Amino acid sequence: MKYHEIDFEKYTQCLENSEQRKYSASRLFLDITSRRNWEVLIFNDYEAVMPVPFIKRFGIKIVINPRLCQQLGIFSEKDDKELNECFLTYFKKNYNIWYYAFNDKNSFISSLKERKNFLIYPDEYEKVRQKYSPKRKRKLRLDEDVLAVSEIREIRITEARDFISENMIGAKNDDDKNKFLKIFEDFDKSGSLTISAFFYKNKIINAIAIYHDQKTAVLLGTFNDREFVKLAGSSVIIDDVIRKNIKEKIFDFEGSEVPAIEEFFRGFRPELKPYPFIKHSKKEMLIKVFKLNTGHLFISKRN
Repeated sequence: MKYHEIDFEKYTQCLENSEQRKYSASRLFLDITSRRNWEVLIFNDYEAVMPVPFIKRFGIKIVINPRLCQQLGIFSEKDDKELNECFLTYFKKNYNIWYYAFNDKNSFISSLKERKNFLIYPDEYEKVRQKYSPKRKRKLRLDEDVLAVSEIREIRITEARDFISENMIGAKNDDDKNKFLKIFEDFDKSGSLTISAFFYKNKIINAIAIYHDQKTAVLLGTFNDREFVKLAGSSVIIDDVIRKNIKEKIFDFEGSEVPAIEEFFRGFRPELKPYPFIKHSKKEMLIKVFKLNTGHLFISKRN
C-alpha cells in the first residue's frame, strides 16, 4: 500500500496489538523521520504489516531506514517465522534495499546479520538501580562541591539547539546535522520529545534527547561538552530519566556498535536485544537497481 492508500486506523491497531510493538513503526515517528516517504506491505486485512521507508534518487525508490529510526520489520499478533520469511522474500525481490533493520522479535528461516540494542524493562527503580555496575554507581555519586553548583532540568529544543549542534557526533556535514535538528524540532512540536540537561555553574555541559510514547522512553541522542567529561553528567541525567519512567515504560538505549558507547550503556545493566538487518554496499545496490529496473523495462516492452 502506498502512503495515501494506508488505513492508518487498522495499521495502528495491528502495531499496538503486535508481539513486536516498536515506537519507531508508529505513524507519528515515521511521518517525521521519513517525511512521509514510506509505504506498507500488508498480509491479508492488516493481520501483519511491514513499514517500508524510502528515498528517491534519479526517480528510483531506494529503501533505507531514516535517521534515528533503529528498527522496523514485521508486526503481527504472534511472531511467525514462516510468515516473516514470506515478507522477506517478497521484500528482497521487489525493492532496492540499501539498509533495512527488522525488530528484535522477528525471526526468519534465512540467516541475517545482527546488530546490538539494549533495553531495560519496566520495574521498580530501586531494583533497576541495584543492577547497575559498581563503576556506574560510583559515577552517580557526585561530590558535594559539584552538587552545590549543578542541577538537572528539562528544557525545550530551542534552548538546547546550539549546545546540541556544537556537540553532535556522527553527522556527516552541516546539512546532515540540520536534518537531525529538524527531526528533534518536529518531535518537540508533537509533544513526544524531552531534552534533559545537566547544568554546571548555570551552563549546559550534558544533554540527552528522549522520545516518549505510552510504553517506551527512547534515548535518541547524547551530547556532551568534552571539557567536563569527568563530571559524569550524562550518567546522572540518564539515571534521572530512568528513575522517572522505568516503573511504566521500557527504556531503550538505541544500542551502538561503537565499543566505548556500548561499554557505557552496559554499565546500566540493560538486556541485550540483537536485531536482524539487511545492508548492501553502494556497488551492490547499484547492481540490484540495474537488474530490477531492467527487468521492469523488459516486461513493459513485452506488454
